[in-house]
Amino acid sequence: MTDMVINNDEARLNVTWSGQNGDLQDPVFFESTDGDLRAMVTEAVQNGDVPGIDADPNADFTDFVVDRFSATGDEDWNKIMVRPKTPFGA
Repeated sequence: MTDMVINNDEARLNVTWSGQNGDLQDPVFFESTDGDLRAMVTEAVQNGDVPGIDADPNADFTDFVVDRFSATGDEDWNKIMVRPKTPFGA
């Protein structure tokens, strides 16, 4: 469940940084560019504005992956995840 109101054209933005994970406190536009989302996350983590993630003035999300998930029957809102690249395979 979420306490924030998320409109159909918005999304909850989740970020993983340095082994920590959290959601931005305000929804973002689902159609934001990947670059805009990385910039938002960078500023938020640098300033300590993401609950669950310690402030890190050196945070850099340049090479992070942006995944988008549309609302489904299980979730009533869109989700965007900004996460590190994960190596697959051996």
